[in-house]
Amino acid sequence: MVFRLVLGCGTVGRQVAERLPEYDGRLLVITENENNVETLRDESIPARHSDPTDLAVLENVETPDVVLVASDRTDCNRLALERARIQFPNASIVAYLGGNPTPADREAFDERADHVVDAERAMIDGVLAETTSSAAESALELRRHLQGIDGRLAVVMHDNPDPDAIASAVALTEIADSVGVPADACYFGDISHQENRAMVNLLDLDLRNLDPTDSLSEYAAFALVDHSRPGVNDQLSEDLRVDIVIDHHPPRGPVASDFVDLREQAGATSTVLTEYVDQFESAFDRAIATALLYGIRVDTNEFTREVSAADFRAASTLWPHVDTAVLRRIEQPSLEGDTLETIARAIKNRERRGSVAVASVGQIGDRDALPQAADRLLTMDGVETTLVFGFMDEMVFVSARSRSNDIDLGETLRDAFDQIGSAGGHADMAGAQLEIGILGSADDEEEVESIVSVVEEVITNRFFEAIETQPGTPVGTYTRTSEWLFTPDGTGPGERT
Repeated sequence: MVFRLVLGCGTVGRQVAERLPEYDGRLLVITENENNVETLRDESIPARHSDPTDLAVLENVETPDVVLVASDRTDCNRLALERARIQFPNASIVAYLGGNPTPADREAFDERADHVVDAERAMIDGVLAETTSSAAESALELRRHLQGIDGRLAVVMHDNPDPDAIASAVALTEIADSVGVPADACYFGDISHQENRAMVNLLDLDLRNLDPTDSLSEYAAFALVDHSRPGVNDQLSEDLRVDIVIDHHPPRGPVASDFVDLREQAGATSTVLTEYVDQFESAFDRAIATALLYGIRVDTNEFTREVSAADFRAASTLWPHVDTAVLRRIEQPSLEGDTLETIARAIKNRERRGSVAVASVGQIGDRDALPQAADRLLTMDGVETTLVFGFMDEMVFVSARSRSNDIDLGETLRDAFDQIGSAGGHADMAGAQLEIGILGSADDEEEVESIVSVVEEVITNRFFEAIETQPGTPVGTYTRTSEWLFTPDGTGPGERT
């Protein structure tokens, strides 16, 4: 059993003495302050009224395992330390330097004590840690940018936002509001995935659904979350001046903004926003904390995909503030019939080459069903990479998933589809949007089916070809028959090769 001896009972010593009974072992406090002795005894802490610098007093004490020298005066602590080291040569001694040490005092403490507690140095180190860490510096810079906004801020998510984008947007609006900047969390498109709608509805998140025809003149500044370039996966003008960008995706090209925080090592943008909320010392709103945790869990696939230590730290920070009952309801919504139909068509129409499966699901009413279908194909035996695509209006939407270490899906989709649309994402999950303007000019259903058939062939072959060029084991050989190249304006077919 550890025996701890406290010599002197100043401000630090008193607080330590009151906490030590929480730990196993025996304790004795020796102090000249009679009032402290009475107070400690009232709290059932063994205390003796004696001079802690008196060697004769120390000779009558059982040899301790640990000695804490802790009066407020440096001269008293130095003398007590010197006497304790003589009397208890094998004890571990922790000495509080006191409030006014000289260089000679510091040298004496360093020579005799195993551990020196320097309040001034600890305070300076603490202040520096709080003001010079990368997280603190980023938070200070973000605060400066927000406070420089004169008017309303639009926090824009990518089109048809997922939980990570939604949570990040509402968190940034909360931060802006905390420094007096009014803000709206905005998005174009639809929130059609049943879990995403459940998240917004159950948490009563305040979002603004923008239409491409809406005037944005009411906004004095713009922020992008979970994507980094205006006009790419949102319906903003490509030349829009953006004030703030916070994202975790690798950028495809330069990011032009006054404030840019791209954390490619983070598994979710929600992780970055959690850090900012914490640094701004804002109280975590229960709904926003729940949304942020859900955003992290979805983007990291329950902490199994591209996860970092920062994601775990953010989850730990958020957990005490999360509404777990609502979180369970968000994660278990009913699966709609259209989604089940899309998954069924993907399974039925799949084309497999080696460990890669590609499927067209034809016309779709809900693009959020595509990633669910891609995830479902990935559970099939021997399949390590999947791509599922479908047609909506005059667009083709593509979703891909992989668990292969040899494939970077983001690069693969960019190689395959950047020339005929926009594509990007992570190594294990990515997507693309391709405009097929010729569908709108088709005269009858038979012509539409013919065009769709050719487009399906092009998408499938482009993806397999891009996979083949990736480092690692080829997925298998195939004969390339024909390729349909979309014209730059998307209005008609190009040449066959």
